[in-house]
Amino acid sequence: MTATAKVYLVGAGPGDPELITLKALKALQQAEVVLVDDLVNPALLAHCPQARIVPVGKRGGCKSTPQHFINRMLVALAAQGQTVVRLKGGDPFVFGRGGEEMLALRAANVPYEVIPGLTSGLSACASMEVPVTHRGLNHGVTLITGHTQDGEPLPWAALVATQTTLVVYMGMQHLPEISRGLIQAGMSPEMPCMVVENCTRPQQRAVVSSLQAMPYLAHTQQLKSPAIIVVGEVVTLAKTTQQTQDWQDQLQSWLSVANAA
Repeated sequence: MTATAKVYLVGAGPGDPELITLKALKALQQAEVVLVDDLVNPALLAHCPQARIVPVGKRGGCKSTPQHFINRMLVALAAQGQTVVRLKGGDPFVFGRGGEEMLALRAANVPYEVIPGLTSGLSACASMEVPVTHRGLNHGVTLITGHTQDGEPLPWAALVATQTTLVVYMGMQHLPEISRGLIQAGMSPEMPCMVVENCTRPQQRAVVSSLQAMPYLAHTQQLKSPAIIVVGEVVTLAKTTQQTQDWQDQLQSWLSVANAA
């Protein structure tokens, strides 16, 4: 391995290309090869015209590049003396498998550096003016994935007991189970809930409702991944747009019909 070989595990931020860090941009500008995820904004690749771009997309429910293949590719490229950027949406160490790639590089004695990025869960909240922590409403935030590797149920009772804001990644396919699991574990059906799709991008959409009603509303509005689910009292502080007001009116109409049935 040459002295110049190095791998950068880089967080690209949540979607808006202006939300990438200066250090991440510097790594892109000196990269020879960039292994890029599906969720990375393509506009960021304009900062590395000199680099070979290798798509290694990983998205839940879709055909993805196997993680072990990505690990081996990083090691092999470094062995060739390449400067490599592994560009990931959000932060590489928040549900991005950056830890697995780091351990593979460490085991192969490959020089590497981790460059953090703004994680999409917190960015989604900020984009809707929702503070994930707010004095008088909560005392913390819990970041969770919407599904487990082995398909086992999430620890609903433990999550409810934290009394923190819950920020759920990769949960849209399991939104009904998430709503039902939290309510059955003791969370109020009226707990404020928000779904933010394509956070920080021009096509961002957001729905605010109760935890109980959110699966219905997200389905009727055809919200899809990538999206972040937020559950907690802080959601009451979300900014109101005409779009969210229209959805709130639709929800109230649906609830009136359901209660009359």
